[in-house]
Amino acid sequence: MDPIVITSLTVSFIAILVIFTVLIVLIYTIKLLVRLIPYEAPPAAARAKPKNSANAVTPNIISAITAAMATHLRKSPKEFYITQIHPK
Repeated sequence: MDPIVITSLTVSFIAILVIFTVLIVLIYTIKLLVRLIPYEAPPAAARAKPKNSANAVTPNIISAITAAMATHLRKSPKEFYITQIHPK
């Protein structure tokens, strides 16, 4: 066989060997880390954002906002309708 073909096959074999060796090392490293540092899900209370009643939009607040906008826009409160209020 031609020496160039033998050299090409040897280099290809070494490259494949190196790639699979690195992959095997990564697999076992990840398995070891999973055993040493297991995943812990956050508690349910931390995931759910509690609704603060201090920021709740009450009908009194909506009527006050409607009256203020009506006064500012010089229109009747019946001419517009508030659809969304985003408290901050």
